[in-house]
Amino acid sequence: MENQLNQNNTESHVAVTESVAKTEVKHEVTLYAEKLTDFGSFHITNALLTSTTAVIVIGVIAVAIRLTLREVPRGIQNFFEVLMEGALNLCDQVTNSRKISTKVFPLALSVFLFILVNNWLGLLPIGGLGLIETGEHGKAFIPFLRSGTADINTTIALAIMAVVSANLFGIFSIGIWKTFNKYVNLKALGSVLTKVRKEPTVLVVAPVTFFVGLLELIGEFAKVASLSFRLFGNVFAGEVLLMAMSNILPFLLPIPFLFLEIFVGLIQALIFSILVLVYFTIAAQDHDEHAEHTESEAHA
Repeated sequence: MENQLNQNNTESHVAVTESVAKTEVKHEVTLYAEKLTDFGSFHITNALLTSTTAVIVIGVIAVAIRLTLREVPRGIQNFFEVLMEGALNLCDQVTNSRKISTKVFPLALSVFLFILVNNWLGLLPIGGLGLIETGEHGKAFIPFLRSGTADINTTIALAIMAVVSANLFGIFSIGIWKTFNKYVNLKALGSVLTKVRKEPTVLVVAPVTFFVGLLELIGEFAKVASLSFRLFGNVFAGEVLLMAMSNILPFLLPIPFLFLEIFVGLIQALIFSILVLVYFTIAAQDHDEHAEHTESEAHA
């Protein structure tokens, strides 16, 4: 009889615990973006909503600036022109060519603004607004806004766009044949037949040069991984940090870390855009001309 009572008490205690767990609302940071709703067969996630909001915000600001432009700058136009001139000078320091800078700068600036606004939107207090979803393990809170760059899908898309655009820029700058030979150096293999009598060392140099080209091709895929995971890792780690600090002391402790994440968001956007400039600059360089110039200097 006594054992039966203990068993009943245990079962009732478990039932109460499960009911409390189901009524408790949990908010956990997940690696994936949480779904808010469906549009047909298309899932709308909070990261997608934030990215769309970022595009709208940038578009509205751009249109507002465009409508207020004057031939003689005044007021806030002076401020923006100083910013643009400073950004273009920074671009020149990376590319070492104003010609390349003027072509790549609009894309690099757009990427910078998109990442920056995405990073900062994820830090807004409006992220405390969201949906409460009931599942098997209880209720879960899904915020309306989550930084789009905290979703690996967004950062991979940005990285692929940057690497593919850089190679297309290289094709338009130096030609498709020279761009192709950077990765599959058929010219180096052909030099074995044409230079082997005068330079026997080409039997060793040419295969090595061809193999280096294949390594550069692998490096293009490594660029995608490096760009995407660096940005995603830093932004996602910031979200986890803020969530952990909020659980310890909700109102005061997260404030210093919030300012830190604002700075980190700016730095990550700047790093990504500068790397885009570097990739475009490398893609526009003709290695054959550089090698011939170095060889002529050596003979001189």
